[in-house]
Amino acid sequence: MHLLYIADPLCSWCYGFAPELTRLLERHPGARLDLVMGGLRPYNTQPMSAAFRDMLRGHWQKVAEATGLAFSEAILARDDFVYDTEPACRAVVTARSLDAARAYPYLKAIQAAFYRDGRDMTDEEALAHVAAGCGYDRTHFLAHLKSEAMRDAVREEFATAQSMGVSGFPTVGVARGPQIYLVASGYVGADEMQKRLDQIERMTAEKAVR
Repeated sequence: MHLLYIADPLCSWCYGFAPELTRLLERHPGARLDLVMGGLRPYNTQPMSAAFRDMLRGHWQKVAEATGLAFSEAILARDDFVYDTEPACRAVVTARSLDAARAYPYLKAIQAAFYRDGRDMTDEEALAHVAAGCGYDRTHFLAHLKSEAMRDAVREEFATAQSMGVSGFPTVGVARGPQIYLVASGYVGADEMQKRLDQIERMTAEKAVR
C-alpha cells in the first residue's frame, strides 16, 4: 500500500489526526507513507493578534474534545509569537532528505512538542533539538535545515500540494498505479479510512477485470 499524507506539522487537526493515521499504518506494516508538506501558514511575519489567538484556542478546544489529546496554551499566552509554519515544514523535509524512515516519527514529535508541551516549533534550534531526540545528529540536521537547498525544497513542496488541489489538512490519498484516490480530507478515524481503502481496492480490482 502506498499512501500520501499531505499535512502541516503546526496544523492542530493534523496533530489530532496523528493517532488515527498511526493506527491505520499499524494495520499495514508494509505500507509506504510519503509525506507532503502543505504549508498552512508559511512565511507569516506578524505576531498573533488577540482575535487570532482566540480563534486558535477555539480550534484547539475542538480538537481536544474530538480526540482527547492534551494541549498546552503556552504559545497562546505569548504576545510576540509569529505563527509561521514554514520552519516546521522545512524541518520535516530536511528529516526526510536525511533519513526518510524517521520523518513521520519526527513529524509527530514536532506536533507533540508544539501542542502538548507548548514549545516554539518555529525556532530552528528547537526543531534540531527535537530531531536529535528522533535519532538525527543535531549539528548535521541544523546545518541542512538552514541551507538554501532545504528552503528551495520546501517551497517546491508547497507548490506540489497546491498542484494536487489540496486545500485543507490533513489529507490522505492512496496510489493505485498512476491514479491517486482520496482516503481522508480532514479528521477521519482509522476504521473509516480502512473502509474507504477497502472500497477503493474493490473498485480498482473491478476496473482491472473489465
